[in-house]
Amino acid sequence: MNTSHHFAHLILIDDDRELGAMLTDFLTPEKLEVTVCGSGEEGLERLASGSFDLVILDIMLPGISGLDALRQIRQTSDVPVIMLTARGDDVDRIIGLEFGADDYLSKPFNPRELVARIKAILRRSQREARNSHQLKLGEVELDPRTRRASVSGETLRLTGTEYEILRCLLETPGEVVSKEQLSERALGRRLLPYDRSIDTHISNLRGKLERAGDHKEFIQNQRGVGYLLIPGN
Repeated sequence: MNTSHHFAHLILIDDDRELGAMLTDFLTPEKLEVTVCGSGEEGLERLASGSFDLVILDIMLPGISGLDALRQIRQTSDVPVIMLTARGDDVDRIIGLEFGADDYLSKPFNPRELVARIKAILRRSQREARNSHQLKLGEVELDPRTRRASVSGETLRLTGTEYEILRCLLETPGEVVSKEQLSERALGRRLLPYDRSIDTHISNLRGKLERAGDHKEFIQNQRGVGYLLIPGN
């Protein structure tokens, strides 16, 4: 998160002009500066030329789709992304999380809920200074000062949410961490009924760890309880 200015700078990529105007009015008093883009192409251009703390991205866009825009963003940036999805559109939601979105909200939504999600994600980077010692279990290492995670010295390309989940598991080695705890820690919100977000983020993280770690297993699922980080076997 940028600290050079007082306001956090967000980019909203959504072709709904009324929503853009409403969110700008709602977020500005919360010290959240909003740049509104009406298409994926315009949003990607602005992202490439500016510095933003967070992206709010609608799945349904004219021209390039929100999912394609997200895929392009993740090729070059780990900026946090909150997706806006149609109510009940579970397939897009899961694909979005698999492509590297941090969180999602279904339309229509309460603007206060969006503010809560934004602030929870932006708060993550502020925790670094309070707990900055290196974390290590077997071949897996994490350095909160640089936000670098690695397996056997190979740097992992993680989203902010994947990083927070790994950090939470590394801080409690050998202990099972519940999905509720991971949701509170990584997403800054309570786990909602039927919410598969944490499972999807864990699946992404597990794949990245295994690819970098010679296909060893690093995360175990304790069914009905939570997840456990192990040294790799």
